[in-house]
Amino acid sequence: MKPELSVIIPIYNEQAGLAALFARLYPALDALRVAYEIIFVNDGSRDNSVSILAEQFRQRPDVTRVVLFNGNYGQHMAILAGFEASRGETMVTLDADLQNPPEEIKNLLAKMREGYDYVGSIRRKRQDSAWRTLASKAMNRMRERITNIRITDQGNMLRAYGRNVIDLVNQCAEVNTFVPALAYTFARKPTEITVEHEERAAGESKYSLYSLIRLNFDLVTGFSLIPLQIFSMLGMALSAGSALLVVFLLGRRFLLGAEAEGVFTLFAIAFFFMGVILFGIGLVGEYVGRIFQQVRARPRYVVQTILQQGRASQGRDGDAVEKRQVGR
Repeated sequence: MKPELSVIIPIYNEQAGLAALFARLYPALDALRVAYEIIFVNDGSRDNSVSILAEQFRQRPDVTRVVLFNGNYGQHMAILAGFEASRGETMVTLDADLQNPPEEIKNLLAKMREGYDYVGSIRRKRQDSAWRTLASKAMNRMRERITNIRITDQGNMLRAYGRNVIDLVNQCAEVNTFVPALAYTFARKPTEITVEHEERAAGESKYSLYSLIRLNFDLVTGFSLIPLQIFSMLGMALSAGSALLVVFLLGRRFLLGAEAEGVFTLFAIAFFFMGVILFGIGLVGEYVGRIFQQVRARPRYVVQTILQQGRASQGRDGDAVEKRQVGR
């Protein structure tokens, strides 16, 4: 029987907090009194997470499935693999660190039953550092203006998706993508609710400053051409301004003769133009890099094993262990 609810949880070096997660997650879902499944996707953990997940699968094989990657492909690839493996009519994504309380899942389901097919969440009071909160808010505002994707709290993983949205997401073959934004573009009736946010139960954030910047580059360049268009307009404005500057300097040359003053000002202007040019080259390179990754047509991820009731399988049809499932 197909479950009504699929909960998808990416796992990467989470051994310190898995016991606490299990202790709260299963009772919270049992209390819903709906058929559910939990899909843990191990994203190449280097600690003891796999053994802990395997033991939990043995204890609750009726509702537990474990997807094991053969390497580290990133959180969003793990979520996409969970979507591919899911069978429920409603999917909920959840982080393993318990910053999003599992008890909030019932509120997401209640909102979905009102007819929405995408329910995002907004943290009532973030339990993160000040710089991380400010950086996230700034990125949210910039992303919304550039992409027109209205996600108030893009860093919060606790979200619910309808089967119609997930089926469309599963048809996409993007190498790099931001799953909540991709799902938002397919949703017919999206909404958001406010949820609680707790301190991390164990471990530390897997997102460094570089990772956050990289994620937002993927988000902006993957959903909009506006950065390129803005830079094109900026290039035209700077070209016109530099032409006027040349005319002005030539006029001074003919009227006042050779001047030694203003050399450093000219250097500053030249360096500014060079900085703009280098930024533009980097921006174009970002788009070209996405094209390069896409045309290589390499698999987005490789599933080594799927632990599920009755068998450990490889591939979506449960074929022999020697085969591997690859993300399109």
